[in-house]
Amino acid sequence: MTPTGREAADLPVPGLPRGSAARLRWAVTDSWTLTRRTLSHWSRQPGPLILGLLFPVMLVLMFGYLFGGQMEVPGGGGYREFLMPGMFAMTMVFGVESTFAAVSTDASRGVTDRFRSMPIAPSAVVAGRCAADLLNSVAALAVMVVCGRLVGWSWHDGVARALAAFALLLALRFALLWVGIALGLAAKGPESLVAIQVLVWPIGFLSNTFASPESMPGWLGAIAEWNPLSATVAATRELFGNPGWGGDSFAARHAIELAVAWPVLITAVFFPLAVRRFARLNR
Repeated sequence: MTPTGREAADLPVPGLPRGSAARLRWAVTDSWTLTRRTLSHWSRQPGPLILGLLFPVMLVLMFGYLFGGQMEVPGGGGYREFLMPGMFAMTMVFGVESTFAAVSTDASRGVTDRFRSMPIAPSAVVAGRCAADLLNSVAALAVMVVCGRLVGWSWHDGVARALAAFALLLALRFALLWVGIALGLAAKGPESLVAIQVLVWPIGFLSNTFASPESMPGWLGAIAEWNPLSATVAATRELFGNPGWGGDSFAARHAIELAVAWPVLITAVFFPLAVRRFARLNR
């Protein structure tokens, strides 16, 4: 029998879990529930997900076969072995667009507000999105590795260094997740995606992915060389044993250290911004 009136008023209200371990389990459980929500959406509407996974493959084919014949690889190596680490990193950067679109759509439709009004861990809404997008990025990397193998790419310095390279790629994606979440919560709606594309594409191409920073005008080359994407590209080329631009600059000689430092710095800046923005919704 459903309680009514005074009986309903006397029912106990569920409280927050007590103790750090209980709160952690609560947050993890709720985060996984919201992660499964996103995965369920993708399973029911796989079209956008499939197109997102295939878009970098199209870029590999375009740059690898249409333009590759005109490119000179440092040291005379294969162009597609030179290209693939850059495309791996570009795939991580392109993920900012999907994160931004999903977060801004939920916020503009009131979905995020409904989540915040429910008895779930406050961190679960953001953490669930983060986990789902990281799983998507792992899938994107797997597709790109298969594509790379089919066009003749491989790693040459052992599995351990290859895994370290993939870890750096996912570290970059993790940092950029917070950029997408923070901007998505601040945006007026998903129609602002064009502004993110205007930001992402210049950052992607103003790097060492396709051209050496030394071939650019001095000021432009300095920007490209210190681009966080350039650090990850140079570091993964080194770890995979693929050809790279090389160079004697600080950024070129310390690519791996910078590929670790940049994601840490980006996360340190945008994680608090995302949390603060989420806490201030509808205030």
